[in-house]
Amino acid sequence: NLSWQLRVCPLLWLCVTQFVCGSGAEGETNNVIQKDAEFDVTYNDTVTSENQTIYAFNHTVSRNKTEGVRVFVDVLSQGFESPILFVVRQKQAVVSFQVPLILRGLYQRKYPYSHVGRTLCQPPTRAASETQYFFVDVSTLSSLGTNYQLRVSRVESFTLQTDKKFSFTASPSQPQYFKYVFPDGVDTVIVKVNSEMTFPCSVMSIQDIQCPVYDLDNNVAFIGMYQTMTKKGAITVQRKDFPSNSFYVVVVVKTEDEACGGPLRFYPLRPDELIDAGNRSKFIDVIVTPAINSEVYVMGMLFCLGIFLSFYLLTLLMTCLENNSEAITDSATSTDNNYGYQSLDSVGRSRQESLSSVEEDDYDTLDDITSDKNIVRTKKFLCVSDLSRKDKRILSKKYQIYFWNIATIAVFYALPVVQLVITYQTVVNVTGNQDICFYNFLCAHPLGALSAFNNILSNLGYVLLGLLFLLIVLKRDIVHNRALVRNDLNALECGIPKHFGLYYAMGTALMMEGLLSACYHVCPNYTNFQFDTSFMYMIAGLCMLKLYQKRHPDINASAYTAYACLAGVIFFSVLGVVFGKGNTVFWIIFSVIHILSTMLLSTQLYYMGRWRLDAGILRRIVYVIYTDCIRQCSGPMYIDRMVLLVMGNIVNWSLAAYGLIERPNDFASYLLAIAICNLLLYFAFYIIMKLRSGERIQCLALVCILFTAVVWGFALYFFFQGLSTWQKTPAESREHNRDCILLSFFDDHDIWHFLSSIAMFGSFLVLLTMDDDLDTVQRDKILAF
Repeated sequence: NLSWQLRVCPLLWLCVTQFVCGSGAEGETNNVIQKDAEFDVTYNDTVTSENQTIYAFNHTVSRNKTEGVRVFVDVLSQGFESPILFVVRQKQAVVSFQVPLILRGLYQRKYPYSHVGRTLCQPPTRAASETQYFFVDVSTLSSLGTNYQLRVSRVESFTLQTDKKFSFTASPSQPQYFKYVFPDGVDTVIVKVNSEMTFPCSVMSIQDIQCPVYDLDNNVAFIGMYQTMTKKGAITVQRKDFPSNSFYVVVVVKTEDEACGGPLRFYPLRPDELIDAGNRSKFIDVIVTPAINSEVYVMGMLFCLGIFLSFYLLTLLMTCLENNSEAITDSATSTDNNYGYQSLDSVGRSRQESLSSVEEDDYDTLDDITSDKNIVRTKKFLCVSDLSRKDKRILSKKYQIYFWNIATIAVFYALPVVQLVITYQTVVNVTGNQDICFYNFLCAHPLGALSAFNNILSNLGYVLLGLLFLLIVLKRDIVHNRALVRNDLNALECGIPKHFGLYYAMGTALMMEGLLSACYHVCPNYTNFQFDTSFMYMIAGLCMLKLYQKRHPDINASAYTAYACLAGVIFFSVLGVVFGKGNTVFWIIFSVIHILSTMLLSTQLYYMGRWRLDAGILRRIVYVIYTDCIRQCSGPMYIDRMVLLVMGNIVNWSLAAYGLIERPNDFASYLLAIAICNLLLYFAFYIIMKLRSGERIQCLALVCILFTAVVWGFALYFFFQGLSTWQKTPAESREHNRDCILLSFFDDHDIWHFLSSIAMFGSFLVLLTMDDDLDTVQRDKILAF
């Protein structure tokens, strides 16, 4: 057999290698010395170009027991011009390496290592017990003698045990790998590698049981799954990916720390200069634990569905109670309202005909509306009736455009996003590079081709609650239309004008936020973080527009203007992510645009749109300052509006200054913080002004406000736990990874998804119900603020 041939014919092997390599010079004699060697014995010897040594080892290999064999070599001489070549010949593998071992870093830096340790790949055996031979050939081209030490030892703890921690030391020239065999009944395990040392940077790899094993810095990424690590590393391994039901856990220490966020060494003055790497040994713990089983997957999915379907059940119960109370009220008052009743068919048909034939561009509500709106909108105390003079049919069509536009945007945005993230996941699965995606690897449960199914599943709440909000709005829309058909005076002349287009757009945006957040979590990284934030910007913008529309329906922004502005925000978000990191010029330009936009919007809101941005704007500003501040000191006409705008400018100018000074790396979150701060400020102003005006908040709206505030508080707590961050290197990000905390399936960020979707749904309900107390109040008695 092959073992016998290698043992009895070492000279033949040596002659072949000498002929192929051409190492022998003409006329030179080459002495070959073969020695029978033993394990755990240190051999001190000298090698020259005229003599070569072969060490013959044998050991018994058992089919039911796996033990490793490790070769240690030290070169005692200091010369690097003629290294010693060590060739280890096994039954089914050949491993060769030179000592000093030269490993390359960035920019072709060269690091020599005189102490080398390699684990031999273990060939499989079908016999119950078999004696195998392997040989270590030592040779050099140096004519001078080179001293070395050779030691071959058995690795007794070569096979890792489930749930048992194993500790070892590794270095760039002394990598380590161990075998793990799946026990019966376990299909998925998590390999966790930990170290108390941040540096040196290292790589953990999962490779199939085959030879050769790639265990050096320059080849560890050739096969299998791998990831860089500083203090923490974890890879989830599935039995289906390894036909032999076993795999190698390989740990390699890198020659440099730049890949893990560490400092980069100086550039060598000479290209061939060798750099002393110093002590780069790292003490490491590894433990293999079983992952969750299918029952936990089912429990996680049922839990997720149960939480959000309970909101459907609660809504259904409240709708039934509301319908019962309305039926009793309608039966008691139907006889009093018969005087204004018309045929439902005739009235409905006339309304639909008029709605379909009217367009905002060719319809003028009142002949004098353009001549007196300057007077109306500059009154000291405005009422909703002053700002709801346009025909309701026109405004309903205008605000329905919000829904159709966002639906169109969602389709065109989502399709390439889905295609891109599928490509990302495919690349991760094919290349095995675990540094592409920033998961919480300690709680990333795979399903099919997806690496972190739990992070995707937890986004289901956005979709289900967004759909539920659309159904609630649809129900209100139908009830309102029926009231209009009945010519109900309360629906026609009382309360905040009912326009549902923005509500439909908000519900659609919430559903899209869930879909795109799920797409982002397929492979979270800095290049696709905008998928997770784009519709958050839209939600914040739509909520502010809805708050403003409530009391200013005639002068609210059109859908085209609003979405154009939001597109500009997303455009700046992309620029900030790509170019904003440490770029002073970008931050100066953005801060100037931010401040100018705040001032222009403040002017628009203060004068209710009755101002012009033209060549005479500076002259008019100087005139106002002269008349109101110099000639006579008079306060602002609209005190409440001025207070809100001053506070808003202080907040936005402060945020702009913070961004310019600190220049945060996460520009997308910084931009989202600006939007949320402005939304909260406007919402607080709206509530305060509502209470100041003598209005009240009904019980349902008050419960929604309190419930939403509490949920937002808990949600933000889990959001700021920070289980990963693409602002750092993948290895540094993994230092923030933590175990699952809910049902052994969901982590802190999943709980953020649960709570934030509920909080957003509650926030939408607050906007929907907070003015229900005004449904019986005449619009000329409702203040516009």
